[in-house]
Amino acid sequence: MGLQMRMWLLLVIMFGILYGIVVGVGTWMGAGGAILYLILAIVFMGFQFLIGPSMVSKMMGVKWVSEKEEPELHRTVKELAERAGIPKPKVGISRLSVPNAFAFGRSQKSGRICITQGIQRLLSKDELKAVLGHEIAHLKHRDMIIITVLSVIPLICYWIAFSMMWRGMLGGRREGGGNYTILIGIGAMLLYFITNLIILYGSRIREYYADAGSVRIGNPPHHLATALYKLVYSSAQLQRNPQVKEELKRVEGVKAFFVNDISRAYHEIGDLKEVDRDLSGTIDQNELMELRQKTIKLGRSAKMMEILTTHPNMLKRIKHLSTLT
Repeated sequence: MGLQMRMWLLLVIMFGILYGIVVGVGTWMGAGGAILYLILAIVFMGFQFLIGPSMVSKMMGVKWVSEKEEPELHRTVKELAERAGIPKPKVGISRLSVPNAFAFGRSQKSGRICITQGIQRLLSKDELKAVLGHEIAHLKHRDMIIITVLSVIPLICYWIAFSMMWRGMLGGRREGGGNYTILIGIGAMLLYFITNLIILYGSRIREYYADAGSVRIGNPPHHLATALYKLVYSSAQLQRNPQVKEELKRVEGVKAFFVNDISRAYHEIGDLKEVDRDLSGTIDQNELMELRQKTIKLGRSAKMMEILTTHPNMLKRIKHLSTLT
């Protein structure tokens, strides 16, 4: 099944769950109760959506740079934005030590794209361009908006679960008593976990889609594959540094914005060694074509780890890039 079809199916499932919640709560508490939960969730997520860019910028330690300060970076971002057909985003550099990049913004017009200090030293010009193409694709696809909207649904489930369980424990009675109220709360909590897992799956689809978007605007797949390989390897090495560990704790809440899941880097290195056959530290076009012919098999721990994260397993992700050559 293609990436777009998977995403459409996910949206249908999520809004089907939302419809079921509204109908169910409306039947139990009356239409007013259901609408109240919906309005509260929308207001809360709307507030988060408005202040989100400022929060991300502050937590990541971003300094916005002018064309005079970083002329080549601005030229590359401008070129990629033109190819993608979106306005040129604001450009910044984060003070974080871990080499990476990220993009955010409330819309394409207010888009912002940032790199960390270490990434320019780690990647070649073409590799950095491929990574920036990935971030430009996130802005083009409006991924922040999509994930924010979807996040309303588990939030509603959580509030319903919390209020119902408290109502039941405090002896609330209505058509069947407190026990039924607690059961509704437990059911809502179960839906909270399920919908969160679905959103994580949606986030992983958006990562694959952004990789494909980088290729569509002219970046060869092996350049992005090499960049991802280097980012994983470097992240795994740097995690031994106490200063970096402290930095990662500080950005734990926004690490989903990064190109790769830095907290899983150490576990992914072993899988990637079989791709870099000549141990050159890069993944060339021939190695990518070899991977295309192989069947990827992940262990149970790797599968479970992937289910609970925002980014796909890196070996699977590079395997997907091999199909784009």
